[in-house]
Amino acid sequence: MVVDALIYHPTVSHYLRFVATTVGRDKLLRTLQYFSRFYAWYLFRTNTPARLVAPFEAIKKHFGLTRKCLRIGKNVEHFKAAAVAADGKGADAVVRYCAVGRQLGYAGYLTLDTVTYLDAAGIRPMASAKRLQQEAYRFWFAGLSFNVVAGLYTLWQIRQKEAGVDKSNGEGVVESKKLVRERNTTNLQLISDLCDITVPSAALGYANLDDGIVGLAGTVSSLIGVWATWKKTARD
Repeated sequence: MVVDALIYHPTVSHYLRFVATTVGRDKLLRTLQYFSRFYAWYLFRTNTPARLVAPFEAIKKHFGLTRKCLRIGKNVEHFKAAAVAADGKGADAVVRYCAVGRQLGYAGYLTLDTVTYLDAAGIRPMASAKRLQQEAYRFWFAGLSFNVVAGLYTLWQIRQKEAGVDKSNGEGVVESKKLVRERNTTNLQLISDLCDITVPSAALGYANLDDGIVGLAGTVSSLIGVWATWKKTARD
């Protein structure tokens, strides 16, 4: 039957695995949140009536608050990852230091982000909430900066390796294809990080970026995250 074919289709099973993950749901919400941020800005700039802009402003606000709640406790994961990265004695020094810096940056961001949740949700107002949120953005900016440096360094390493590959034999061809995959993965992550860094940069005043640019950049990085999570939840 058609219904059975749809229900038991591999894509449906894949979708269920995807939405069963917290990361998958977060990336979908993030995509809608940042697209709404961009679209609300676009509608406002084109003199659209406020009643038509309001739904997208609401999506931006409420989906952002939902994601803030889902992030509670996630800072522990990054503190542990920082400790694991620091213990990686055999790893390249630059990669290791960048990994530690990235994880500590994310951990600091998520810790302060959690502290400000009650204020953002209107449960318990805090006089220091705005200052703490700014500090959270500084931690996020630092973590992303470390990841950008790590990405650029990894690309340089890959170019160095590619220069020494002998493509005249089978092993060289296999190694070359492996390096191409690594480069593509690194490039994609670098694009995502550069898009994400617009958010704290704009919030901290480091760059004069409007909601249109930040919204589009956030949408792009969110879609990259959706695609990456979709791939991770795939099964043969």
